[in-house]
Amino acid sequence: MYEISVEADFSSGHYLRNYKGKCENPHGHNYKVRVTLAGTELDEAGLLVDFKRLKQVLHPIVEFLDHHMLNELEPFIMPNPTAENLAKYFYEQTREQLAAMTQGRVRVKEATIWETDTTTATYYE
Repeated sequence: MYEISVEADFSSGHYLRNYKGKCENPHGHNYKVRVTLAGTELDEAGLLVDFKRLKQVLHPIVEFLDHHMLNELEPFIMPNPTAENLAKYFYEQTREQLAAMTQGRVRVKEATIWETDTTTATYYE
């Protein structure tokens, strides 16, 4: 089994609905995301997926979220924009693009979000 990972950073604001405490108020984070891919077969160049291609997949997802109030964006109008839900969002968005790119040869193993330097949430299936 092979694995590769790529990381990206973005800054966004959010607040948590149905939550009692400081996080019910609007505030922001400098997030980091890591997406890890896995597969058993390499391509003809000996790569699972070119890092550059994986970065190209992540770029529009990051740009969509960067410097926005997450609660106002469609994926997070109803579910809270928690680190857990952000991790799932990155997982699903990457999975959709990756399926077409690799014809199922590679899968998304997990997506991890750093909300702070010491707090993370990971989503995987």
